[in-house]
Amino acid sequence: MTQGAGQDPVERTATLRDFRVPPYARVPVQGHAAEAPAAPPAPSDPTLHLGTRPASFPEPAARPAPAVPPAPPAVTAPAAVPPAPAAAPLAPAQPPAAPLASAPHAGDGHPGNAHPGDGHPGNSHPGDGHPGNGHPADFPEGYTPTERDLPVIQRGDTLQVPVAPAAAPAPVPAGDGPGPLYVVGDVHGYLDELVAALRAQGLVDENGGWAAGNARLWFLGDFTDRGPDGIGVIDLVMRLSAEAAAAGGYCKALMGNHELLLIGAKRFGDTPVNSGAGTATFQAAWLLNGGQKHDMDRLQDVHLQWMSRLDAVVHEDGHLLLHSDTTAYLEYGETIEDVNDTVHEILTRNDADEVWDLFRKFTKRFAFRDEGGPQAVQELLGTYGGSRIVHGHSPIPYLLGQVGTEDGEEDPRPVVDGPHVYADGLAIAMDGGVTMAGKLLVVRLPLEG
Repeated sequence: MTQGAGQDPVERTATLRDFRVPPYARVPVQGHAAEAPAAPPAPSDPTLHLGTRPASFPEPAARPAPAVPPAPPAVTAPAAVPPAPAAAPLAPAQPPAAPLASAPHAGDGHPGNAHPGDGHPGNSHPGDGHPGNGHPADFPEGYTPTERDLPVIQRGDTLQVPVAPAAAPAPVPAGDGPGPLYVVGDVHGYLDELVAALRAQGLVDENGGWAAGNARLWFLGDFTDRGPDGIGVIDLVMRLSAEAAAAGGYCKALMGNHELLLIGAKRFGDTPVNSGAGTATFQAAWLLNGGQKHDMDRLQDVHLQWMSRLDAVVHEDGHLLLHSDTTAYLEYGETIEDVNDTVHEILTRNDADEVWDLFRKFTKRFAFRDEGGPQAVQELLGTYGGSRIVHGHSPIPYLLGQVGTEDGEEDPRPVVDGPHVYADGLAIAMDGGVTMAGKLLVVRLPLEG
């Protein structure tokens, strides 16, 4: 399956320590004071440090584009995956609740990674670099200094972990009862790696078509950003949803924080939002969290409608499935139905501040780690049911302490063999860190042991 066919050369935005704004997104942010007063105090919320970049920042050194895009992790499979047959996008089940306006775009920063600046992803702009790359210590009034909520590593310096799948199991014939249950971790635009992982589990055939009969497949969110073909990933999931249903199974997906980020970037662009930590925009956040020009160029209403209807929480076979390892879901309802309805209502109302607050809360992480982790998991399970939580969002190398230790030391070779079971066995982490040379995980539940 090709990635980004017919598009401009792909610029992979891996999870990098030096996370620069892509060349097409470099434009000064207007409306800031020319002089730079002292930086304001750091916000109290450690998960949210956002801001926009002033126009007075100096131009960073040009970043040469690579001559050849980096190769994806090596895949050992029975045969190379040929391109999937063309398929029309899956039509939405019902018309959208509200028109999805295309707004001008600018700015950006992760709620845990305050980042500046910027411009419409579809337009080439002059201008600026990452605020963490040698900018002055003083900032104009209203500017919030940039911090990342996670340490990061250079993909090119890490071990490229090969995916060596076992022989694909035989497709499961359709039957009266439910088929086996599978979950997929964060994909972030790595389409070829996704197809290879699905093939290894016997879920798709050599052409990328559904081959698992009545099996059930859940994606845990974060389809786009950082990788080479986020829209291709969404198109694949939409197509598999129709094919699986026709075969007696299903393929469904949850909403991740990057789905909210992409929806917000398209709907609200550079509209200022009340971030609680200074000036912020969805467009700015999207760009500096790996937003790709070719994804925005190919984004259509059918993709936005599909993402807007995704559920945030589901219960399957005793597993509580959600994207983020946070207890923030409890703020949106006392039942799974309440949470999903509330999220859909917020997106339907189309209020930028409300959507931003939802995005910010779904970006929090690490609630199930450390000493209080089991209690946090039990609080969610006690409210929504289930005996285990299965989540994505936080890369397993961070949860394992393989990278980003408190003393600043980082292991340059994070190795992910499979899901990470932790919090006294109550939580299963599924983000294998594909953006940092880890592994894109597709796993059958329940896990043994």
